[in-house]
Amino acid sequence: MRARTGEAPRQDSEAERARQREIARATAAKIDAIELEMASDIFSDEPAWGSNAPRTPAAAAPSPAYELAPSELASGASPGTPAIPLVAEEAAMLYANGESLAAERLLRASLIGEGRSQRVPWWMLLDLYQVSGREQDFESIAIDYAIHFETSPPVWKARTASAPQPQFAGVTPTEAFSGVLGPHIEPQLQRLLDCTASSPVLRLEFGGVRGATPEGCSCLLDGLRALRRAGSELVLGSADTLVGVLRPMLSIGERGASQAPWLLLLELLQLTDRAKDFEETAMDYRVTFETEPPRFEAPLRVATAAASAAAGDRFMLPATVEGDPAALLASIDSYARGADPAVLDCSRLVRIDHAAASALEGQLRVLKAEGRNIELRELNHLVGPLLRLLGAADSARLFANKY
Repeated sequence: MRARTGEAPRQDSEAERARQREIARATAAKIDAIELEMASDIFSDEPAWGSNAPRTPAAAAPSPAYELAPSELASGASPGTPAIPLVAEEAAMLYANGESLAAERLLRASLIGEGRSQRVPWWMLLDLYQVSGREQDFESIAIDYAIHFETSPPVWKARTASAPQPQFAGVTPTEAFSGVLGPHIEPQLQRLLDCTASSPVLRLEFGGVRGATPEGCSCLLDGLRALRRAGSELVLGSADTLVGVLRPMLSIGERGASQAPWLLLLELLQLTDRAKDFEETAMDYRVTFETEPPRFEAPLRVATAAASAAAGDRFMLPATVEGDPAALLASIDSYARGADPAVLDCSRLVRIDHAAASALEGQLRVLKAEGRNIELRELNHLVGPLLRLLGAADSARLFANKY
């Protein structure tokens, strides 16, 4: 049969894309192996004195956050902080004004020239495709990024079908778990349960977890199930760190071992909507204990977030902020007067327009003058450069997550 016009070139293009993807994956595998080895060396702490917790290899270090300093030469800038090029500021302004297509064209054009060696324009494009739901474009840029910088390719974050309350704004009760998980975490879980009636969103941070006992696994499993039954939305910070701690605790075929680490891992894989990993682990569970594992159900009212070193309850910003944000700023002001530092959670903030960003910068300036310490965490790379350009970094600490 005669090939249709354009079929051969398309097949060649797909073959080339597949080849590039395999190169990127191979590069990523090598880098991940090195990072895992380094992380194991850094976090190979012994369990607390008197603990029976086994030492487990630490999970690979989570994606680090970097601070957008007031200026490139600011004393607070940490070594290795990426510079914010002019093209990034221009694209951020366009995006804030609702001109996302113009911002995309500007960023893509920059990758042909000087912007190709600067990571921020790449990150802005990746975030633009992520918030727009353009997975194919994201993966295409991610492959190019991995090859160009010889690093792991950025990972697409699938959205949960429910996308519960994107416009919710307010204080989010947060509990950070660290060290070796044991029965001592029960009061933290109880506090979150006590908050379910007053807060629609609760956050659990796992970035500091370095090990777990079977009793700790059982305690956390019961807590997570109780929180799900209560109906509050859960935000899981650095869930992959805990997954990495649990996997070495599983021994396939060891029937006498505790089932708690297995069941907690299955719960986490379900909450993070990783159906394939869940089914593979469930099969191993079935073989090991000769009993049926829990059934996979698509998660409802659950979101994931990057790791954060910030402790205490946060104030979550909504997905979009436009026009006059007087009511939002009043709520932020009330929260900031009772928290130190006051952490504004920007993990859901997709876009803030220029007028609202200017008003927010003004409120941050007032709080700074009153001696308040403010942090904006998990900014995307479209919003961060805008706030920095408007001077917000002079009054608050701005943190974005590196890919």
